[in-house]
Amino acid sequence: MTAVADTLVLLVNTGSPAEPTPAALKTYLAEFLGDRRVVEMPKILWWPILHGVILPKRCEASAARYRTVWTPEGSPLVVTTEKTAQALGSVLGGGFCVRWAMRYGTERVADVLPEALKGGFKRLVVLPLFAQEATQTTAAVYDAVDAVLQKTGWQGEVVRIRHYFDHPDYIEALAEKVRRHWDRKGFLTGKGHLLFSFHGIPQKSVDNGSAYEKECRETARLVAERLGLKKEAWSVAFQSKFGCGEWLKPATADVVPQMAREGVLRLDVMCPGFAADCLETLEEIADELKKSYEAAGGREFRYIPALNDGEDAVKAYAAVVKSALEKKAA
Repeated sequence: MTAVADTLVLLVNTGSPAEPTPAALKTYLAEFLGDRRVVEMPKILWWPILHGVILPKRCEASAARYRTVWTPEGSPLVVTTEKTAQALGSVLGGGFCVRWAMRYGTERVADVLPEALKGGFKRLVVLPLFAQEATQTTAAVYDAVDAVLQKTGWQGEVVRIRHYFDHPDYIEALAEKVRRHWDRKGFLTGKGHLLFSFHGIPQKSVDNGSAYEKECRETARLVAERLGLKKEAWSVAFQSKFGCGEWLKPATADVVPQMAREGVLRLDVMCPGFAADCLETLEEIADELKKSYEAAGGREFRYIPALNDGEDAVKAYAAVVKSALEKKAA
């Protein structure tokens, strides 16, 4: 007899434009960059810049970038998140119903969650697919979730997962991803290096108390420890800076060509903060950063794909969900 699901698990990722066109990018970026969590600037100052300068100039170029990673199925981020949710439902089994949503763009929390909550569930577990907690990601997700809960008046139990940067199963999934990469393509040589590249955030956020940088560095340290790497064989950097303010350093775009100039002959790069491969990993890292490394004299650049919907990733998410439920019940 099939168990009746009493727990709804909602996986949430950032989002994607509906299609790789300037018009779709304008809609998506207006929502994404218009969120006060993403750009912490007074609306009266930011909106003229966003709508008068950035959107008119950026959408065409952004659409061209998205076209380089778009698949026949659609956005790789959306497609992978959907597959991950389906697989997680199978792993968690009876008693759980797993849905997925995006914070921005298509399949938004605001659209998906109200309908999902009509399923008669007693409990909602929210799992933002951001292992390291940040205002720009995790808090933005809970803004959307809370808006739905307030609007619908849903009264069930809510389990909020804030981060899982040091969860043993997540760390092991990352380490195993690297091991399998090395099994296929060869271990790092004496002049090789493993770089952990995380999405950057403004330095101001850290100065104001965000633990994001510490969590990123701890994730990297734990993975390197599992792999048995010496301290000089790995490092951390931050990517995807937006705007002219100071962001976390060192910047991935700066350290990678410098490594090439300093004689790092084989560079492996993984992006542990990205649950699914997307524009920032496939285009910015695997393509553009590789070109930068090679132009500076680097010999072999190897991008290690995100966890995506792999078996180890799904098992890790299941463990994170169950750990959160056990903690809530304690």
